[in-house]
Amino acid sequence: MASGSKKVIFAALAGNSLIAITKFIAATVTGSSAMLSEAIHSLVDTGNQILLLYGMKKAAKPADKRCPFGYGKEIYFWSFVVAILIFALGGGISVYEGIHHLLHPQPATSPLINYLVLTLAMIFEGTAWFFALREFNKSKGGNGYIDAINQTKDPSIIVVLFEDSAAMLGLFVAFIGVTLSHWTGNVYYDGTASILIGLILIGTAIWLARETKSLLIGESAEPQIEQEIQSMVQDNPMVEGINEILTMHMGPDFILVTLGADFIDSASASDIEEQVEILNRQIKTKFPRIKRVFVEAEKMVRKKG
Repeated sequence: MASGSKKVIFAALAGNSLIAITKFIAATVTGSSAMLSEAIHSLVDTGNQILLLYGMKKAAKPADKRCPFGYGKEIYFWSFVVAILIFALGGGISVYEGIHHLLHPQPATSPLINYLVLTLAMIFEGTAWFFALREFNKSKGGNGYIDAINQTKDPSIIVVLFEDSAAMLGLFVAFIGVTLSHWTGNVYYDGTASILIGLILIGTAIWLARETKSLLIGESAEPQIEQEIQSMVQDNPMVEGINEILTMHMGPDFILVTLGADFIDSASASDIEEQVEILNRQIKTKFPRIKRVFVEAEKMVRKKG
């Protein structure tokens, strides 16, 4: 999954870098507020992809004494930073630029340049969006899109997919704003489009922040993984019951598992040690993403009823 994520991010980085330069040139020549907002949007996206690549590099560092469970959560942290940057730089500046253009309107010149740049940007962004969607479809399995987004533990592809989706929507809004300003001569359409682009980015940032927050805090593994672990433990002949199973993602490919099991009274210390080792091996073999398993031998907690 990590290699697929990198391919998507590199594709988006290359596309957004070229698009940002082109949009800034077009905004300078034409004076379009919507085009300037789109240029800022692409520039922020370019920086975000660099941060994601940096986060993936940091997350790949091996565990050490300072971080005994590894650095996998680095990708969650940098994904959250990306959401903040989209909100503050992308959304905030676009809204500001739109309001400024409404208060101090200036007619755009050479609208054909805007049309050409926006059309090319749609082609480039659409290509990057297609790659991100294809990679996301590989990982979502049979889940619906909303469920897959909520359950994913690898935010890098989600961030790129959200960015590219917002970019496509923003380009559509910018195209409408530029077209209406050109046809009607009313410069307020251009400023309004800039504000709408900013609101799209703010909405995208809020959704991204929501999705990455729970991963950053410590999100559990998928319910089916916990259910299969429970079945494995219950099938062990020396286990009478399970008190609890707790899981947490320390990174997209690192799951921590702790469980409390009640072993039969006749089991000796060496028997329990042997069964713990068996359970450890079974769980890790079944789920390669599970890197640490802690089993605590304890009496079954009986609920009073």
